[in-house]
Amino acid sequence: MDLHFEFYILPPEVALLLVWSMLVWIGVGYWSEIYDRIDAAHPRVILRDAFRQCLLGGGFIILFQYLLRLDLSRFFMAIFAALAWVLMCLFRLNAGYIFRLFRREFGSRHFVMVVGLGEPALAMGRQLEEAARFGIRLTGFLADQPGEPHAKEIEIEGRYPVHSLESLPELLKSHVIDEIVFAVDSRRLMELEDVLLACDDEGVRTHVAVDFFPHVNSRIYLNRLGSSPLLTFSATPHDEIRLLLKRITDILLAGAALVLLFPFMLFIMMIIRFTSPGPAIFRQERCGLNGRRFVFYKFRSMCENAEAMRASLEHLSERQLALKIPNDPRLTTVGRWLRRFSIDEMPQLWNVLKGDMSLVGPRPALPEEVEHYQRWQRRRLRMRPGLTCLWAVSGRDSVDFETWMRLDMEYIDKWSLALDWKIILRTVPQVLSGKGAH
Repeated sequence: MDLHFEFYILPPEVALLLVWSMLVWIGVGYWSEIYDRIDAAHPRVILRDAFRQCLLGGGFIILFQYLLRLDLSRFFMAIFAALAWVLMCLFRLNAGYIFRLFRREFGSRHFVMVVGLGEPALAMGRQLEEAARFGIRLTGFLADQPGEPHAKEIEIEGRYPVHSLESLPELLKSHVIDEIVFAVDSRRLMELEDVLLACDDEGVRTHVAVDFFPHVNSRIYLNRLGSSPLLTFSATPHDEIRLLLKRITDILLAGAALVLLFPFMLFIMMIIRFTSPGPAIFRQERCGLNGRRFVFYKFRSMCENAEAMRASLEHLSERQLALKIPNDPRLTTVGRWLRRFSIDEMPQLWNVLKGDMSLVGPRPALPEEVEHYQRWQRRRLRMRPGLTCLWAVSGRDSVDFETWMRLDMEYIDKWSLALDWKIILRTVPQVLSGKGAH
């Protein structure tokens, strides 16, 4: 068979086309707010959004090839846009399942409580049980009538304890609770305002099971659990795509840093062991995302019995809760140098790789410090703790406790991937200069 026209694309042109297409498709998606509903949209909406995205993307490709004079075949561009539409539709129609599968395989378990004891609450409990294969765990129910007697437990497929609403503040302190679902009569919501405010103060994500769709704003968004519509209130970042990109960035940068810095870290460990008795790595329990406990790693910068001396030195601390002593007598000679340039924090790259921490986020607190937090301060636990943070590039150890907390809240409220990169880039010169470190 004779082909009258020959068509091919050189490798540099292929690279240009792919990079431009990715930028355009993602840009159009964000501009159209498609990614806000990627795993919950109706199939008809998915087909429509993908078609619009590919139509606009195809237009930008035509403009791109015209400006660069690539002389691409019109038939080729039509096939390219059509295939992009088909592949995007296939992905988005299965996005909900893919995201839940990813959370199950690579995310931590999610602990959920339900407010209400009626049939809507039981129906919600059954759907949460069905979601157990995706890492979601129903941990109990809260009676929605304060002060009234109630059953001690509810049986669906499993048995779950029933707590009084009055015990919620204590439960939030003593248990890991990631989310709370209010499955009550809509007329009861006004009476539960104080409970919703308490959850909001601590940064606990709450859902309200509703049968109507009221006006929503940027802090309140609609979601679904199975067939149940939920009105979700989130006082912390909730965009799963951007949070996933943040996690991917953490893995790539922490992994690369560990490989590159391993010889230097080995050298530091040898110096610590040769200059003072005790292990080179200091281990301590800290509070992570939503109060999860994890083992926190640092290069040891203090004498071997530093923890035993803590109580006798607390009166010298400059801060209200987090212990910070100027010219701490427990520091070793090498330790002072490690602290000044934050070299002692390098082993936390392993915490970042494991998922206990992020590169950027509120610094992980000690459990005994968290116990003394005011309610509004506990919201900082609702963001994965980080290796660096906003207050670390705003004065480091010279920042007082109240400013520290306020800057953490500012970071949570204004979080974006761009803000993370800005903090990372500001951290490098701050650490190299050694300014603000005690």
